[in-house]
Amino acid sequence: MVGKLSARSLNICIASFCKVRQLDRAESIIIDAIRLGVLPNVVTYNTLIDAYSRLDSFDAAYSLLRRMSEARINPNVITYNSLIAGAARNCLLSKSLELFEEMLQRGIAPDIWTFNTLMHFFYKVGKPEEAYQVFRDIILHDLSPCPATFNIMINGLCKNGYMSNALMLCRGLQRHGFVPELITYNILINELCKGGKLRAASRMLKELAASGYVPNAITYTTVMKCCFRSKQFEQGLEILQEMSDKGYTFDGFAYCTAAGALIKCGRINEATDYMDQMRRNGIDHDLASYNTLLNMYCKEGKLEEAYQLLDEIEGVGLECDEYTHAILIDGWCKAGNAEGAQRHIKHMNVMGFNSHLVALNCVVDGLCKAGKIDHALKMFESMENKDSFTYSSLVHNLCKARRYHSAAKLLLSCLSRGMKILRSAQRAVINGLDYSGFREEARKLKSKIRLTRMERC
Repeated sequence: MVGKLSARSLNICIASFCKVRQLDRAESIIIDAIRLGVLPNVVTYNTLIDAYSRLDSFDAAYSLLRRMSEARINPNVITYNSLIAGAARNCLLSKSLELFEEMLQRGIAPDIWTFNTLMHFFYKVGKPEEAYQVFRDIILHDLSPCPATFNIMINGLCKNGYMSNALMLCRGLQRHGFVPELITYNILINELCKGGKLRAASRMLKELAASGYVPNAITYTTVMKCCFRSKQFEQGLEILQEMSDKGYTFDGFAYCTAAGALIKCGRINEATDYMDQMRRNGIDHDLASYNTLLNMYCKEGKLEEAYQLLDEIEGVGLECDEYTHAILIDGWCKAGNAEGAQRHIKHMNVMGFNSHLVALNCVVDGLCKAGKIDHALKMFESMENKDSFTYSSLVHNLCKARRYHSAAKLLLSCLSRGMKILRSAQRAVINGLDYSGFREEARKLKSKIRLTRMERC
C-alpha cells in the first residue's frame, strides 16, 4: 500500500510540473524517486510523453519509448495515443501511421481515441475519404463510436468544404438516436456563419435553445459577428444584449466586434459607449481593443488623441502591429493630409515594418482623394507588392479624375496578371470611355475583359 501510494504521489508531482511547463523539474523528481526506491510506472512515462510532445518536440517524446524499454515498462494504448496525437500536432502523417502499425505489431489493441485521433488528422490534412475509412475501421474493430467521433466527422466535413454533407450526417445520426451536443451546434453554426448563411445559423441557434442546451459565449459571438458582417447591425446588437442579460462573462472580443461594426456604419457614439462599458466591466484592453479605439478616434478626426493612445499602447508593453499603423495612416488620409500619412509610412520603416501593403494602399487612395494623382501613380509604381484593392482603388480614382485611358491601361495590366478587380471599377472605366465619346475603345476594352474571363474558366 505504501509503495502504491508513493508511486501515485510521484505521478501527481510529475503531472504538476508538466502542467506548469517545468520538464527539467519533473525529470529530477524521477531521479530522486528512484534513489528513494520508488520506481516510475507506465503512468509516469505516459504523462511525460504527452508533455514532451506538447512542450518540446515529437522526437523527444518518442525517445521515451527507449527509456521505458530499458526500465522494462511495457507501453499501453494510452502511450501510443499520446504519441499519435503528438505526431498529428506536428503534421507528421506518415509517422502517425507508422505508430499505429507499431502498436498493432506489439499486440496493443487500438481504442476509440486512437481512431478518433487518426480520423481528425486525416480531415486536418484535407483527406476526408481516408478519414471515412478510419470510421469504417472503428466498426470493423467492434468499437462503439462516441459523441466525439461524430463531432470530429461533422467538423472535418465542414472544414473540407462539405457543409451540406455535415448537415445531412447530423440529421441522419439524429434519426438513429444521436443527440447533438453544444459543441456540435457550435461547429455547424460557425460554418453556416462563415458561409454567410445568417438565416440558417439563426434557425440552428433556435434549435439549440429548444434542445435544452444553453448557448454559450462562443455560440452568441459567432452569430453576432455574422450579423455584423451581413450588415444586420440591430440583430447583432440584440445578441450582444442577450449575452449581457444572461450574465455571460465574455472577453473583450464581443465588445470590439460590436464597436468595430458600429464604427464602420458611422455610429461612433454607440461604439464609444460599448468601449466604455468594456472598461467598466473590468476587461483589460488588448491590442485588438486598442486598435478599435484608434479606429474610433481616427474616424472622428481626433488624430492627437489617437497618437496619445499610441503612447499608452507602448506604455503598457504591447507591440503595435501593421494594422495599428494602417489605422493611423488611414486617419491622416481621411483628414486630407497625405503628407502626414507618408511621414507615418517612413516611421513604420524605421520601426522595422518592411511589408505594409494595407498602409500603402491607404496612402495611394489618400493621395488620389487629395487630387495628387501623379504622386499616387509614382507611389504605386514603387510598391513591390500590390493586391486587387490597390488596382481597384487606383482605377476608380483615375476615373473620378476623368483619366479613362490611364485607367483602362491599368485595368488591363491588372487582368493580365491574373488578379481580380472589382466589377464596379471595370464598369467605371467602360462607362467613362463611352460617355466621353471613346465608344470604340470602350467596346474593345469590354471585349478584352470578356476574353480574359473566358480564359480563366
